[in-house]
Amino acid sequence: MAQPDDQSPNQLYLPFAQHHYGTGSDSETSASKTTTNFCPDESVSNQAAASTSSVQNLPPVQHKYMTQYSWAKALLLDCARAIADEDSSRIQSVMWILNESASPYGDSDQRIASYFVQALFCKITGTGARCQHSLSAAAEKTYCFESMRNMILQFQEASPWTTFGHVAGNGALMEAMEGEARIHIIDISSTFCTQWPTFLEALATQTKETPFLRLTTIVISPEEAAMTVMKQVMIRLDRFARLMGVPFESSVIQQPALEDLDLAILNLREDEALAINCIQTLHHISEVVAADDNQQHSCSPRDKVLSTFRSAKPKIMIIMEDEANLVWQDFVGCFGEALRFYSLYFESLEESFPRASNERLMLERNCGRKLVNLLSCDPSDCTERQETGVHWDSRLRQAGFQPAPFSPDVVDDVQALLKRYKKGWGLDFVDNRLYLTWKEQMVVCSTAWKLITDPSP
Repeated sequence: MAQPDDQSPNQLYLPFAQHHYGTGSDSETSASKTTTNFCPDESVSNQAAASTSSVQNLPPVQHKYMTQYSWAKALLLDCARAIADEDSSRIQSVMWILNESASPYGDSDQRIASYFVQALFCKITGTGARCQHSLSAAAEKTYCFESMRNMILQFQEASPWTTFGHVAGNGALMEAMEGEARIHIIDISSTFCTQWPTFLEALATQTKETPFLRLTTIVISPEEAAMTVMKQVMIRLDRFARLMGVPFESSVIQQPALEDLDLAILNLREDEALAINCIQTLHHISEVVAADDNQQHSCSPRDKVLSTFRSAKPKIMIIMEDEANLVWQDFVGCFGEALRFYSLYFESLEESFPRASNERLMLERNCGRKLVNLLSCDPSDCTERQETGVHWDSRLRQAGFQPAPFSPDVVDDVQALLKRYKKGWGLDFVDNRLYLTWKEQMVVCSTAWKLITDPSP
């Protein structure tokens, strides 16, 4: 069926994510500048000033978290070690150099330094929670449909960071649901519902009879704006489904504490084949077992969620998460891994967007808020604790799932997708896990799962 110009899939992207991206407002910039205003004493200033002019000529620093030499990475790691050692003189000296060299509008090194310095300052001063609140409030003031749509469309046009998982997930869903007359997808994602227009198109254009699709979207943000925007998204998806001739039903549920999800509110139906789709959201759930939980077989909220999913008996479950190990007990270890991962992300944006891109600035500011949460907030308030695909693999197997390997056709579709983008992106396949790579470094992991039907004795 032909699509009117104003109803193409790209025009339907009206998403809401776990984090509100700012649009480059002066209020958020002011918050960032305030948190990075370091004023060391005169002796430290003189020492740092002498070093600043030659900051980019520093000798290479060997470190297991560094993929290539970068003055920003070297200084940031030095500062993190000084914080761990409680070396106040060194902290002031390095922070002064970083603050003078950093800029959210410069090259990738300067931008990385800018947002990490902000998080380090909050760590040093114990103002993480307050800073995160201020940054989030500033971002929310600029939250609107046009800026959000422009940001996600520009991001997906320039980078396969999210579309990689969409193509892999949709391919696995189509194969798993072949022959089903009624399909129910529970969608818990932070990618703005951009996955579903192409899925609806695939259902509409298949040779067999078009199945009925029910989409239940779970919003894990507690904010009222999240529900408001997601309902607007569903209105447009409903309209698009009608245009494509796909029988469609949708609903939106707000569930900030996903570990407390009651399956009854999902209205599961026996005549529907169930799929669960989790795109870059599961890491927001705590992986820490409550300190007052003395039960011998207690589990973390993260494991509890997976157990709940198993109870729903899905035919397939899709999971996509960033490939980073941010579950560390020591600060330097967590900092080093965060620096490695976010450096790759910023470098990919550097080669995908113009330096003056407002959408790029929105994406990077969102990373800044994540870094403040990860590096300077109390662990009980941290919502940015990513795990690697290997760790998720272990959790899912313990929860009663087994891999549902991506077929060669799905892998071919993903490879075809990557050809649309600039050089540097690649694909890796390890033990049923499909990885998106940037400059041969794994950055995103996508997997598909099914229930273990014949558990080992």
